[in-house]
Amino acid sequence: MRMARFILFRLLGVIVVLLVVTAITFVIFYVLPTNPAQLSCGKPCTPQNLAAAKEYLGLDQPWYGQFWEFLKGIVVGRSFGSGSGVVVCSAPCFGYSFQLQTPVTQLILSRFPVTASIAVGAAVLWFVTGVFGGTIAAIRRGRVADKAIMTVAIAGVSAPAYLVGMLLILLFGFTLKWLPTGGYVPITEDPVQWFTHLLLPWIALAFISAAVYARLTRGELLEQFGLDYVRTARAKGLTEGSVVVHHALRNALVPVVTIFGLDLGVLLGGAVITERVFSMQGIGSLLLNAIGTLDLQTVVGITLFAAFLIAIANVIVDIVYGFLDPRVRAA
Repeated sequence: MRMARFILFRLLGVIVVLLVVTAITFVIFYVLPTNPAQLSCGKPCTPQNLAAAKEYLGLDQPWYGQFWEFLKGIVVGRSFGSGSGVVVCSAPCFGYSFQLQTPVTQLILSRFPVTASIAVGAAVLWFVTGVFGGTIAAIRRGRVADKAIMTVAIAGVSAPAYLVGMLLILLFGFTLKWLPTGGYVPITEDPVQWFTHLLLPWIALAFISAAVYARLTRGELLEQFGLDYVRTARAKGLTEGSVVVHHALRNALVPVVTIFGLDLGVLLGGAVITERVFSMQGIGSLLLNAIGTLDLQTVVGITLFAAFLIAIANVIVDIVYGFLDPRVRAA
């Protein structure tokens, strides 16, 4: 019951956060000087055409009416215009791209498999290598392994994502010709090609993020090694591996899991630079194209979708917290 109550409160918090984010996004893109009707009016944009565009988009209503229609569209869907020219946007409706003649939700879902493949694969790789490297560095503190791992970590933290990606393409794509340099193949078509096309993006993202995780894991483990419960476990005669894995590492992973959830949520919203470097048409590329063409509805929809993913990632992190540290459930 306590765990169920814990999860319920976190889900209610997510709803509140999403409402706030939706309101802020709406204000930024629809109430401030930017005029979606002006962008959809066409040329020449006469006052009559502008008024018709406002009515078609629902912008002739007061701001609270527009906000309500926006929220209602997410829950039950909405329509634009009337008669033979009506455009129906089914729930969840995050907007409608009149430039692409497609609901924004459909655009996002068509690109999401690419972004999810990049994000999940890279996240698993950087979490495993980062935690493993940080653990080895903490156990071998001050030795060659520790210095080598921390040197690589400093290089990873300092390297820009686009530079790492281009170096990987140059080495493994053009020089050694071991891996493809870009593009995406769905896993349903060819699992082997799916893996080989994603390997370089995974390595590029993991090299940067794993460095942060290695440094954080090392610091947290060294702090745990100095606490009384670890010294007590060693005094009882437990092996060093048991002390590290079953005692110190479990507590050291709490802040690591926090960062992991946030990083994964952000990355699922679009790996903008990585997708561009490796010519992959994911959510990040969709966002860049929408910004370049002033497709305001698509920009708003992707922003809200990314906020939703980050909020869900926070809930998952809180639930994992509850299992790693029972004190969190009682808070």
